[in-house]
Amino acid sequence: MIRVGMLGCGKIAQVRHIPEYADNANVQLYAFYNPTVKRAEDMAAKYGGKVCATAEELIGDPNIDAVSVCAANYAHAELTIKALKAGKHVLCEKPMAVTIEECEEMVKAAKESGKYLMIAHNQRLARAHVCAKQLIDEGLIGNIVSFRTTFGHGGPETWSINPGKNTWFFDKSKAAMGVMADLGVHKTDLIHFLTGQRVIRTTAKLCTIDKRGEDGELIGVDDNAFCIYEMTGGIVGTMTASWTFYGAEDNSTILYGTKGIMRIYDDPAHSIVVKLATGEEKFYDVEQIQTNDNQTKSGVIDLWVDCIVNGKAPEISGESALYAMRAVFASIKSSEIGQAVEIEENK
Repeated sequence: MIRVGMLGCGKIAQVRHIPEYADNANVQLYAFYNPTVKRAEDMAAKYGGKVCATAEELIGDPNIDAVSVCAANYAHAELTIKALKAGKHVLCEKPMAVTIEECEEMVKAAKESGKYLMIAHNQRLARAHVCAKQLIDEGLIGNIVSFRTTFGHGGPETWSINPGKNTWFFDKSKAAMGVMADLGVHKTDLIHFLTGQRVIRTTAKLCTIDKRGEDGELIGVDDNAFCIYEMTGGIVGTMTASWTFYGAEDNSTILYGTKGIMRIYDDPAHSIVVKLATGEEKFYDVEQIQTNDNQTKSGVIDLWVDCIVNGKAPEISGESALYAMRAVFASIKSSEIGQAVEIEENK
């Protein structure tokens, strides 16, 4: 039985991590910490377990085997490194951290501690993406030439544990980054997964177009990100992330291959639609993508627990997440300086 501690009991913890832990027979939800104590108390009352007064109290508990870091972005690195040094396995929410140096320190701490560090890049685990990867590897659409991937919805003010314009996602001191780190990192990691290639050059424009805080002023982080990615194997494509899609959520990916086109989560009737150059069409009905309004089991927790139980390093490790985070930070820099940025470490 793995005893788990929750560092943060906000929205992502309440709708994903905690209920998925509770549904896993190999897990005991052992302790909860949240700066707003009532949230931790509510979770302990609902699922069992104790409430810790501080993060340090939870991290220092020798009975805890693993923790989920579900705090605001700025706290990810500090909590993760402390927990790893205390001998805990760590599952950290995305974005991994707010600087590439922090990300690298997290990976270093995991190596030195001998404990697992996994980042919650759940797009890799969506069933249609798993199926698409298999079809791509089988050569169904030939060699991928280009792609277009998008992740957009109406913004975190409808998703946050405290709905409204004062959400911490809009606070640069807590979030550090906006939609690029919230949604863009998901699709960047997904493109790495689907293509088997890494982003080595990015030309990006990050901007704040529409989101305003309670004071009526534009928020201090990006609400839209537009990126042109060049990959290790020559693929070139676009990644768009947005908090200003005020309608149906868009989580689609389109891959253009030498033998045909694959559309994933782009057709309301079919999870995957493939149109081959021969004129043949293929449809794969796997499952509908999760949305903020339609939560289904992500698969992250079950994979995480399986890794710990069976002593196998997670594929979605901190080290593997570095590639996507480098692309995020390079895109931010590209937007700032107005030109393309090379990512030498990803080559």
